[in-house]
Amino acid sequence: MGTVVMYSSVSVDGFVADENDQPGPLFDWLTRGDVPLDESGALKVSQTSYAYIRSYWDQIGVTVVGRHVFDLADGWEGKPPGGIDHVVVVTHRPEPEGWDSEAPFHFVDGVEAAVAKAQELAGDRMVEVAAGDVGGQVLAAGLVDEVRMDVVPVVFGSGKRYFGSVNAQHLLEDPDMVIQGDRVLHVRYRVRR
Repeated sequence: MGTVVMYSSVSVDGFVADENDQPGPLFDWLTRGDVPLDESGALKVSQTSYAYIRSYWDQIGVTVVGRHVFDLADGWEGKPPGGIDHVVVVTHRPEPEGWDSEAPFHFVDGVEAAVAKAQELAGDRMVEVAAGDVGGQVLAAGLVDEVRMDVVPVVFGSGKRYFGSVNAQHLLEDPDMVIQGDRVLHVRYRVRR
């Protein structure tokens, strides 16, 4: 099975969004470079960030998100973001009314079931879990292999925490990858077992 990675851009003080679910400058580094990250050309990063992010994105088979993120993104209009094959949505509610049942989105109750479904769909490709409440729950369940952060030099002071409401200690290995981009620091940790 593929590696399960918890991922997001994050403020230096550990937030993925402010109190109003706004990312502020957390994604500015994705539009300030000169190297297109995909065919659309909407995302442009530095060459250093491109080498890291493009390689990472190419390994992802499935993304796991919570219903809150899915709703905020308006379900990405039924098209998984970033060229991902499938999205697994952790939710206690049914899919939205009028949702296209052919869209590659899977609505699953509970993080354990969501990760199992994502691993089934991803095969040997990577499973990405969005940081925040769902990511924290997946970490607490012992299902995360790696934590990746794109640390942006901004302090929010409060907001939505990278690890959600995790209230127990989880040890990570020393970072095995630290790459300085333009207005971002890419860091990868393996989860200590």
